[in-house]
Amino acid sequence: MRVLVVEDERLLADAIAEWLRGDAHAVDLAYDGASALERVGVNDYDVVVLDRDLPLVHGDEVCREIVDGETAARVLMLTAAAEVTDRVDGLGLGADDYLTKPFAFPELAARVHALGRRCRPAAPPTLRRAGITLDPARREVFRDGRYVPLARKEFAVLAELLLADGAVVSAERLLEKAWDEHADPFTGAVRLTVLKLRRKLADPPVVETVKGAGYRIR
Repeated sequence: MRVLVVEDERLLADAIAEWLRGDAHAVDLAYDGASALERVGVNDYDVVVLDRDLPLVHGDEVCREIVDGETAARVLMLTAAAEVTDRVDGLGLGADDYLTKPFAFPELAARVHALGRRCRPAAPPTLRRAGITLDPARREVFRDGRYVPLARKEFAVLAELLLADGAVVSAERLLEKAWDEHADPFTGAVRLTVLKLRRKLADPPVVETVKGAGYRIR
């Protein structure tokens, strides 16, 4: 998934991003509300992890803009306030979920994963196609019963291809969902990752290149 983390405490923001990247998500960062709105206006996010108390533009206003805009992003609001009224206010703004600080990173990651599932068509917990089995929760992949160790980007690309259920997925879509905003679209990163993925999945080949369109799993 593509996730935006908006948090003005930079060490916390970086730690959240690193944890989510460990789950094979593409993560962008914003340290204030104005930067968050700029990124939301440009990128297609699945989930926005949003601190409520932000400089420049308050988190409440950022949440309103996301909810009222055309984006399908889900909002997980973070706050140091633990009062019930604060949580109710946050949800009343349109946030999809609410987490008070301090929190456990595994819980945050689980909530992000759950919200990401809401913004897509319902998918089974385990993805299967062409002899491939991918378990997102355990981050495990098997091909015809054989365990296939994958790097983060390889896992993320394979998940997108399996979610497409045989449809073609463009390189631009894969770049958007598996890499962050700093990725250079001209580096051939997607092509190289698909090449490594093919090698690890072994024969018979299942990842097909559709010239001028993208990739699919037959």
